[in-house]
Amino acid sequence: MSTIGFIGTGHIAAPMVRHLAAKGHEIVVTERNAEVSAALAAELGVGVSDAQGVIDRSEIVFLCLRPQIAEEVLAELTFRAGQKIVSVMAGIGVERLQVICAPAGDIVQTVPLGFVENGGCPLAAHGDTDLLASLFEPENPVVPVASEAALDAHFAICAMVPGLLDLMATASGWLGARTGDANAAEFYTTQMMTGFLAAMDKGGAGRLAEERDALATEATLSLQMVQGLSNGGAHAALAETLQAIRSRLSGD
Repeated sequence: MSTIGFIGTGHIAAPMVRHLAAKGHEIVVTERNAEVSAALAAELGVGVSDAQGVIDRSEIVFLCLRPQIAEEVLAELTFRAGQKIVSVMAGIGVERLQVICAPAGDIVQTVPLGFVENGGCPLAAHGDTDLLASLFEPENPVVPVASEAALDAHFAICAMVPGLLDLMATASGWLGARTGDANAAEFYTTQMMTGFLAAMDKGGAGRLAEERDALATEATLSLQMVQGLSNGGAHAALAETLQAIRSRLSGD
């Protein structure tokens, strides 16, 4: 087992801490989010220290800071040769990380979401994917990507999740307004989607379109929905926003 440190302890770090602690790793986290770090210490017995103390104690260091403050925070810290670095920070490239974290040079970038602690969270990764696999598989599959540009595109897909939740909230609200039961409406909306996706064949490319076409046949309500969203510009807006997010991350 390894000693693993977390610089930044927020809504992304905490689920990873829980997952890794459950696998027997020794964990130490920063005090930056005092409420979260105190809760993790009480729940899991993790160590709590200042940022330099976390680095000094850890073989593997997770960087979980907001990108806009990351360089300022990390510039004051001293890493050491041989440390492994896992960055979950969008928009800070590996070349810059190698400068900030020198002499530590073994770096992997990844894209987690909060359900990583429950398993089933795909981890797109660029760099030392074997390290991530040793920490998170088999519960969470690691998806190697060939370049930082490809990783940025995966970050954009992660950003799509709250966008889809926003659409589902609209649908749930619409249903609740017509049934008078907001709780049942939200349960039905979420269970419909989670149940369908869980049962769907996880085959290769094209499965989403196949499932869509199997439902949206001629003269069906499903086809009316698909056509209505398309005619309303939903697909174009999604593609444009995904590209805008990727460009923002890549600095294009």
